[in-house]
Amino acid sequence: MSPAFLAYVRSVVFAALLAPVGAAWAQSGPDEVTLNFVNTEIEGVVMIVSDITGKNFVLDPRVKGTISIVSAKPLPRDIVYDVFLSALRLQGYAAIEAGNVVRIVPEADAKLYPNQAGRSLVRGGDSGDRIQTRVFNLRYQSAEQLLPVLRPLIAPNNSVTAHLGKNALVITDYANNLPRLARIIESIDQPDTSEPVAIPLRYASALDVAATVNRLFAESGQAAAPPGTAARFTVAADARSNSLLARMSDPSRMSQLRRFVALLDTPGNAGGNIHVVYLRNADAVKLAATLRAIHGAAAGPDMDRPTGAMLGAALPSEPGTQPGEQATAGIIQADAATNSIIITAPDAIYNNLRAVLEKLDVRRAQVYVEALIAELTSDKAAEFGIQWQNLGGLDENGRQVFGGTNFGGVGQNIIGISQNPASAGPGLNLGIINGRVDIPGIGEILNLGVLVRALETDANANILSTPTLLTVDNEEASIVIGQNVPFITGQYATTGTGTTPTPFQTIERQDVGLTLRIKPQISEGGTVRLELYQEVSSINDRSNPAGVITNKRAVSSTVLVDDGQVVVIGGLMQDAISDGVRKVPLLGSIPGIGGLFRSKNRSRSKTNLMIFLRITLVRDSQRADAFTGERYDYILGEQEKTRLPRGALLGELPPPMLPVRTLPPAAPVVQDVAPSATQDKRQP
Repeated sequence: MSPAFLAYVRSVVFAALLAPVGAAWAQSGPDEVTLNFVNTEIEGVVMIVSDITGKNFVLDPRVKGTISIVSAKPLPRDIVYDVFLSALRLQGYAAIEAGNVVRIVPEADAKLYPNQAGRSLVRGGDSGDRIQTRVFNLRYQSAEQLLPVLRPLIAPNNSVTAHLGKNALVITDYANNLPRLARIIESIDQPDTSEPVAIPLRYASALDVAATVNRLFAESGQAAAPPGTAARFTVAADARSNSLLARMSDPSRMSQLRRFVALLDTPGNAGGNIHVVYLRNADAVKLAATLRAIHGAAAGPDMDRPTGAMLGAALPSEPGTQPGEQATAGIIQADAATNSIIITAPDAIYNNLRAVLEKLDVRRAQVYVEALIAELTSDKAAEFGIQWQNLGGLDENGRQVFGGTNFGGVGQNIIGISQNPASAGPGLNLGIINGRVDIPGIGEILNLGVLVRALETDANANILSTPTLLTVDNEEASIVIGQNVPFITGQYATTGTGTTPTPFQTIERQDVGLTLRIKPQISEGGTVRLELYQEVSSINDRSNPAGVITNKRAVSSTVLVDDGQVVVIGGLMQDAISDGVRKVPLLGSIPGIGGLFRSKNRSRSKTNLMIFLRITLVRDSQRADAFTGERYDYILGEQEKTRLPRGALLGELPPPMLPVRTLPPAAPVVQDVAPSATQDKRQP
C-alpha cells in the first residue's frame, strides 16, 4: 500500500471515532473533502474543521448551538474554513484570527478584537465572512448625513460610526460586505452639481439679463419640475463685476443658460444705445438729476444742463471702436408720466449707470408716528366778602348820606345790586333790605343795607389728543387740526371824494389748534432721527380790543428714537396759587369786627401737560395693513356706539357707517428664485 492511501485510511478512522452523531465527513481525494453535518454541535464541527485545516480554535463559553452543512459534491480542502465561517455567521458567531489561534466569539463582540486574517491566501480577495474594520474618508459629503443611509446595510451586531473632525466613517462589518459599502459611499460622495457659477458679461447689463433669465427660466423650470417638487433655480446679478451668479440642480439647464446668455451678450451699436428703465420706487426726475451729477466730473461742464442734458464727449471709448475714435455723448432723460429714465449711452457707460440706478431705486421704509398729548388742568377758587351801606338819613335834598363798603366787580357791588337785583353775582348772596330810597339823578333803588357774598368754584379738565402720521423715510409730513382764525394786522381810514372816511383793516389768518410736522431719517440699525414740530394752541379771549388772545404750547426738537419706543419730548407742570384781600384801611385790620370791612378771594390753578412720541417702522405692506385695520376697526366700533335706539313712532335712523373692510389677497410665495436687485438693503 502507498503511504498516501494509509494516511487517508487513518484520517477516516480518526474522524469516525471523534465525530458525534449526525456528523460525517470523508476525504474524496488528497485535496477534496465531503462534509455532511445535520444539527451537529458546534464543538464537534470545530474539532473536524481543525483536523482538516490544521487551525487551532478557542471557543467562547457563550458559543452554543448546532450547525448543518450538506455538500453533495466534494469541496476543495482550502474552502472548508470559509464554509465553516459562513455557517458560524448564520448562527450569530464570528471567527477572530490572532496569530495561530482562531477565537470563536459572539458576533456583537467581534469588533472588540483585532483581526489579523487580512486577505485570503488562496483567492487573493477579501476574506469572506471574517469581521474587518475600515475607515472611509469623505471629501464632499457630510459623514453624519451618510449614517442613516448606511446603517440599514450593515449587520445589526456590527457598527458604523462618524468621525466629525476628520469627516470620516469607521465601519466594522464582514469582509465581503465592505466592498459593497465602499461602492455606495463612492457614488454618494460626489461634489454638488448645484454649486454657484459666475458667468461674466462683456456687453450686456447683468441686471437686465438677470431679469430676463429669471422670467424665462423660472417659469419653464416650474413647468418641467415633477409634481410636488420645486425646481432649484437661482440667478442673481453682480453689478460690480457685471456678471451673473447662477445655481441650478440640473447640469443640462446650466448649459442651456450659458448658451442663452451668450446670445444676449452681444455688442450694441457703436454710436450708443437707447435704454428705458422703469423705476419701482424712486422719483424719475430726482433720480435723473442724481445720475447726471454722478458723471459731472467725467462729462464736463455740460453736465449741469436741465433734464435731458448730454453727458459730454469725454466718455470712455466703447469696446470695438477704432483707435482715436471717441464714443458718442450720452443723454439722461426723465419721463415723469411713466416714472422712467431714458439713457442714451454706450454699453459700458450704461452698465455703470444702471448699477447705480438699481441701488438707488429701492423701496424706502415708512415711519408711523403717534403723538400723545395729555393735558390735565385743575382750577379751584373761593371768595367771601361783606358789603354794607346806610341810606336811611337821605332826604329829598340829597343830604345826610352815609356811605358803606363795595368790594365786588361790575354788577356785583352793593350799589349795583340795589339798582338791579337781577345783577347779583354768582354764589351765595345774603342781604338786608329796608324799603326803597330815591336818589336824585339815579332814581328809586332798594335800600340794601348789608350784602354777604360767598363763592367757590372747581373746574377740572382731562384732554388726550393722539394725532398720527405715516410718511416715507426722509420726507416731511404735517397734520393740522383746528381753526383758521383771522388776526388784525393793521387798520386805517381812507377819504374818498366825500368827507366821510372809509375804515379799512388788514388781517392775517393763522391756524389755531393742533399742528404736527415731522421729517424722519432711518439709520442702518433701525434708529430713527426725527425732526419734529408740535404745537397745541387755543383761543383764550376774543373780547380784547387789541385782538384775539390765544394760548400756545409748542415743541421744536430733533430726537433719536428706536423702533416701537415711547419717549417724552416736552411738557409743562405748573402749579399757581393766588390769595387776595380787599379791605378798608385800618378798619379791615381790626380783629373781630374787621371782617365787616374786607373781602377775601383765593384761587389755585394746576396744569400738567406732557407730550409723548411713539415711532414704529413700517417696512412692508403687511405691517401697514395691520395699522390700517386696527384704526379702521376702532372707527367702526365708535360709529356703532352712536347708533340711536329704535323708537316706537320714529322708527330706526341708522347712522352713517364705514364700509366693511376686506383683507387683500395673500401674495404668492415663490421659492428658490433670486430676490430682486431693488430689495431694500436696510430690511432685516
